[in-house]
Amino acid sequence: MIDRVEIYVKAGDGGNGVVSFRREKFVPFGGPDGGDGGNGGSVYLVGDESESTLLSFRYKKNFQAEKGAHGKGKNMHGKRGEDLLIKVPLGTQVRLKMENGSGVLIADVVEQGQQVSVAKGGKGGRGNTHFATSTNQAPRTVEKGKPGEEKRLLLDLKLIADVGIIGCPNAGKSTLLSVVSKARPRIADYPFTTIEPVLGVVGIGYGSFVMADIPGIIEGAHEGRGLGLDFLRHIERTRALIHLVDGSSEDPASDYKKIEAELVSYEANLKDKPRLIAINKIDLPHVRARMPELEKNFKEFGVSVYFISAATGEGVKELMSKALELVSRAPGISPEKREEEGFKVFRPRPLSSKKAAKQGEGA
Repeated sequence: MIDRVEIYVKAGDGGNGVVSFRREKFVPFGGPDGGDGGNGGSVYLVGDESESTLLSFRYKKNFQAEKGAHGKGKNMHGKRGEDLLIKVPLGTQVRLKMENGSGVLIADVVEQGQQVSVAKGGKGGRGNTHFATSTNQAPRTVEKGKPGEEKRLLLDLKLIADVGIIGCPNAGKSTLLSVVSKARPRIADYPFTTIEPVLGVVGIGYGSFVMADIPGIIEGAHEGRGLGLDFLRHIERTRALIHLVDGSSEDPASDYKKIEAELVSYEANLKDKPRLIAINKIDLPHVRARMPELEKNFKEFGVSVYFISAATGEGVKELMSKALELVSRAPGISPEKREEEGFKVFRPRPLSSKKAAKQGEGA
């Protein structure tokens, strides 16, 4: 999965003003008539829910908007350069790359159609018409167009899902997602089968929510062990979590504590995210036999647990219904809240007909 890229963007330069004089028969005092140059096109990032990764930036990383046309005689101004619209998936954080290699967060693209201005086009230069005075009626002075802004941007995709499934490797997360949705993650009987997040839509009655299978987390993940930080950050975007515990493990309670500790070590606020605890693999006889013991152990953590079998579907419907109820109560992150936390939020605005026509050509 491509979820981190660096791109270069260059806005269009402004067109130059022109030196021109009106020369017509029977017009003895024509005077200057040089037109202005057109403004250069700007570069925008546009949120598009049809995009799911940053794969389109794997080979094309340089983007340049159209330059403004130069002015012409007869006071004809140059054409304005077309804006360049680059589509990015929802959940993309945009950072301005600094000289020391660090990135400064400038925007968070979270809404369909949201536009982020990342490079402003240069202003067109003025023609000699603007420089005529009573003492200089034939000026040969013009302005050159201003160069467009150019920047290096770091794009960091953090998936947006209603519910994230977390747990140790091989706990059955992929199997659960495949049972409750049409997603088809890779399933096998060895750890780290899932090496990138997989999204699926879960339908319950007249309700639905998006669920993400987050690759397995191990002890030390917050320090980069295993798949580490690559996928811990995707958990931040979810509204609720399902912590799936492998009931066939030697010590499921210890596994639960380790994963919860990793979440808090990575981001302290994750401990407050609403979550459900589900113990999987009760279709195995020895797991079913220890259910009373497991329930007692987990009560010590002050949490209630659901016993399920992702393989047979036992208990899964009840778990999904509870997850839908949890999501409906869980607060989303409003644009106002994001601004309070220091994010620069650009709300959607209608596209002009020219921008709409160019939208598909950016990425």
